[in-house]
Amino acid sequence: MSRYLLGRLAEMLVVLLIMSAIVYWMIGLMPGDPIELLFTGNPNIRPDDIARLRAIYGLDQPLHERYLAWLTQALQGDFGFSRMFARPVLDVLLPRLGNTVVLMGVSFLLSVAIALPLGIEAARKPYGAFDNGVNLFCFAGISVPTFWLALLLIILFAVILGWFPASGAGEGSFGDQLRHLILPVLTLTVANIGHYTRYVRAAMIETLRQDFVRTARAKGVSEEGVVWRHALRNSLSPILTILALSFGSLFSGALITEIMFAWPGMGKTMFDAIQANDYNLALVGLLFATLTTLLGSLLADLAYAWADPRVRLDKPA
Repeated sequence: MSRYLLGRLAEMLVVLLIMSAIVYWMIGLMPGDPIELLFTGNPNIRPDDIARLRAIYGLDQPLHERYLAWLTQALQGDFGFSRMFARPVLDVLLPRLGNTVVLMGVSFLLSVAIALPLGIEAARKPYGAFDNGVNLFCFAGISVPTFWLALLLIILFAVILGWFPASGAGEGSFGDQLRHLILPVLTLTVANIGHYTRYVRAAMIETLRQDFVRTARAKGVSEEGVVWRHALRNSLSPILTILALSFGSLFSGALITEIMFAWPGMGKTMFDAIQANDYNLALVGLLFATLTTLLGSLLADLAYAWADPRVRLDKPA
């Protein structure tokens, strides 16, 4: 196991290095630079002033030299400053990472807690009335655009009923923060339940048709025991793949939901940074998203070994 983990960590470092170069190159190709944007419309700034400032910040250097300079500083723990916030990049991203963990983590747990029993019950009697109702609900949740669902919830619960605030994260008591959290969590939960339920249902239907399930029933195992102890355990591999990869994408944030509810998370921050040509903030934010996706893939492999004892992660010598 230790050899496998070391190998995966080495692979992750290589992927992060390659991604940092690609992202830096793509951001560097964007039109304009922070100095030009900073002084756009200021008639008192002369071209030689702009050229001098670009030289001070190294923006007059070739792109590969700027990347190597950034990489050297990043390896020393210095990821640069955010132009929008005039603060170190990590000081900007870490609080927003915490906001995203709360928002996406709560919605993820709720989605799984609801989707798992729904998918299992639908698979027990496929194509029956309950299964058809669950499928209708899932297709509706999958089909409705996230921004439209967010608008409907804002109109109903914030504008008409006035129960919850329409935007922001809340800066007062815990109760105030919880009220700001309800609508975005509800939006993401409804949007994700359909996907998760469909995956659980498909995996369970396939497993319930296997010979070992018929054998367990023939031996007198109760239906609950067959479903929850035998079938579910053997259906976990594809389900865990989806859940682990979804977990890996949490920290990049739900861009549309965060924008609709003005939630100060990772997704909205990266979007704002790209719009404002805030190179350092956008680059580090995208690398955070890459890292968490890689960690999600690693969690999926570890979950395989936990769910199925036949899976061996260490390669034979």
